[in-house]
Amino acid sequence: MKITSNKIIINQPAEEIFSFLENLEHFEQLMPEQVINWQATPGTCSFTIKGMADISLQMNDKKQYSFICISSVGKVPFDFNLNINLETLSKSETEVFIDLDAKVSPMLAMMAKKPLQNLVNYMVEELLKYYQ
Repeated sequence: MKITSNKIIINQPAEEIFSFLENLEHFEQLMPEQVINWQATPGTCSFTIKGMADISLQMNDKKQYSFICISSVGKVPFDFNLNINLETLSKSETEVFIDLDAKVSPMLAMMAKKPLQNLVNYMVEELLKYYQ
C-alpha cells in the first residue's frame, strides 16, 4: 500500500530542510499528540501511538538535499518506509511530500489507509508550520 501526502512548498532552501529532516530527533515536532514516550538519536527513534502500537524507526537511505528514507525496525504492526521527497523549486523554495510504503494485507490496508493518510498530511503540515 502506498500513500502520498499533500505536496507543500516551504520558503526555505532544500539544504536547510534536508538538514532538519535527516536528524530523527527533530521528528517529535512533526508528530500528532497521540504519539507518546518519544525517544530519539539522530539516526533512530521510537515512540508509542496511544492505545495502538510501539514503533521504532531508523534512517535507511538519503540522497543529499532530495530524498530521505526512514524504515520501521523491530517488532512493529507492519513493515513500512517513510520516503521524504524534496524538490528544489528555486534558491529559497522547496516542494516537500512524503510517501509511505507499507507492507500490509488488503484487510489491514482498508482499516489503516485513512489514519496513515492523515498522519503523512499532518507531518507535512507541521513541517510547513515549523518554517513559518
